[in-house]
Amino acid sequence: MSKGRRHGERRARRGGGAVEQISWRQVANPFPPLEAVSADELEAIHRASLRVLEEIGVDFLLPEARDMLERAGADVAADGPRVRFDRAFIREAVARAPSTFAVHARNPARDLVFGGNAVNFAVVASAPNVSDLDRGRRPGNFEDYCNLVRLGQALNIAHLNAGYPVEPTDLPPPTRHLDAFLAQIRLSDKVYSGYALGRERMVDFIEMARMARGVDEARFEREPSLCTVVNANSPLQYDRPMLEGLIEMARRNQVVVITPFTLAGAMAPVTVVGALVQQNAEALAGIAFAQVVRPGAPVMYGGFTSNVDMRTGSPAFGTPEYAKATLVGGQLARRVGVPFRASNATSANAPDGQAVYESEMSVWASVMAHASLVKHGLGWLQGGLCASYEKLVLDAEMLQAMAEFLTPLTVDDDALAVEAIAEVGPGGHFFSSSHTLARYERAFYAPLVSDWRNFETWSADGAVGATQWANRIWKRLLAEYEAPPLDPAIDEALADFVARRKAEGGIAAA
Repeated sequence: MSKGRRHGERRARRGGGAVEQISWRQVANPFPPLEAVSADELEAIHRASLRVLEEIGVDFLLPEARDMLERAGADVAADGPRVRFDRAFIREAVARAPSTFAVHARNPARDLVFGGNAVNFAVVASAPNVSDLDRGRRPGNFEDYCNLVRLGQALNIAHLNAGYPVEPTDLPPPTRHLDAFLAQIRLSDKVYSGYALGRERMVDFIEMARMARGVDEARFEREPSLCTVVNANSPLQYDRPMLEGLIEMARRNQVVVITPFTLAGAMAPVTVVGALVQQNAEALAGIAFAQVVRPGAPVMYGGFTSNVDMRTGSPAFGTPEYAKATLVGGQLARRVGVPFRASNATSANAPDGQAVYESEMSVWASVMAHASLVKHGLGWLQGGLCASYEKLVLDAEMLQAMAEFLTPLTVDDDALAVEAIAEVGPGGHFFSSSHTLARYERAFYAPLVSDWRNFETWSADGAVGATQWANRIWKRLLAEYEAPPLDPAIDEALADFVARRKAEGGIAAA
């Protein structure tokens, strides 16, 4: 166990005290990345992607984006949205993207680094439905939205908010983003994200993120403080709203996570390698465009390639194909020198054994691929169609354990414990040795949801499984939740901004 551990880092055990969890910290991955294909095979995939960009091209549906690309030297069709890129253009543009960067939270103690060996776990985003064991599955709503933001704030292993944990569909669409983002700022002091769904919405997110930090325009641009995801409309297309959002974010030096949505057999070739060729082509085109907008703008390479169930056409996640695609996606991102984004995903319909083993597969692949951002890290269910309270806690358990696994062992004279072995001697035990007692409360990782009692005691007392434990824990976390402090002047200014934008009608095209 690392020397960084101290008594009191863990809160009281669950038998009546606060929920026990690991301390807040930036997680670092000390292990080398796992490479699923050889260097030659990786180059073959990369070269095939460059051929796609040169010979086939990508449709950019926003005329403004095509004009910018044409001025930068890309081959833009005279009579349509098609843009082709020669490999020199791609190489030079992508090389301008930073390999590491910091993202600044409302609370400076929550600032994050992306790139290098940093690993950041995000709360589930964009689910249209929400569920728990007590009330079942229901459409997304503002009350559950706020509760899930509270849980993301309360769980130390949740490093950032990567969008709405569930869509608050009971709020009016033209102004929904204003109420949702204001609530997120008030309920959480971690890194925020906004949706790149058109220029107006993105501008509102940017201004509210700046106001939340209480900084001026120049400092906000020096210190990225907001993330967004821009999905390619696979195959080989970027639509107008996403491009408008990308332009506004890149112009202001905020973080854009370029993520093709390549499902093998549906929106990409049925072979995993073919799907990766398309993923890489789409990602490189998006990253290059962000650098055309503003050289040096922070971007991430997003990998989301998985397969579909060929019997139903439904997306499948947490599969061996998904894991292999994630590993190769990490290799491709390192090949061009930008941070990598992956996801904790499952197709399971309930927070059950399938949900856990598929998520465990996803998380291991993400970590061994050296993903710097693991989206949907806590709470994703039903292929992204549902945010689950219990799954959020089960994921926190898995991610806490992963964070402990990534904590390097300390190898020194004290840890080698030769004196302790001598003190106990042959045939003894270490429960009462001074070496053990000195570390009694911090010796090993303590699970969040496990029940340590023996079977006889456990079964006689009304046995519950991990999902039932998770149900109890999220309720305890909400009962214990305290909103992070927010400067009253900043809160008032944000409320005034929201009121003014609502009076103006919000998003005109919503």
